[in-house]
Amino acid sequence: MRMALAEAEQAGRSGEVPIGAVVVCQGRIIARAHNLTEALHDVTAHAEMQAITAAANQLGGKYLQDCTLYVTVEPCVMCAGALGWSQISRIVYGAPDEKRGFTRFAPDALHPRCTVTAGVLIDECRDIMQQFFRSKR
Repeated sequence: MRMALAEAEQAGRSGEVPIGAVVVCQGRIIARAHNLTEALHDVTAHAEMQAITAAANQLGGKYLQDCTLYVTVEPCVMCAGALGWSQISRIVYGAPDEKRGFTRFAPDALHPRCTVTAGVLIDECRDIMQQFFRSKR
């Protein structure tokens, strides 16, 4: 999760909403990503979507079985759907997203065998988001 936080910090420095993601497979990081929605002018360029694409390219296939996604904020419905299609085995996230998180709107979007761990480094993950939005006001 510390690596995902580093990605979130990089996103924030670039003016992006500071969310970072890392995919780990067989004990090694195979993808790192952060939000790129502003840079790419693409509402779908969330950290998770970027990480899914990078990990699939690294593995040479579309399925991320036996992989874990670490992400600083709870995935949205769009990202949860993509993660479900990727058949990722595990998702670990830091801060919940009460407004747009998948657990509120689509708790069944993930693959049935996917496990979720919430609240890892929650304070650090929440703080980086709060600081970013405070600076925008």
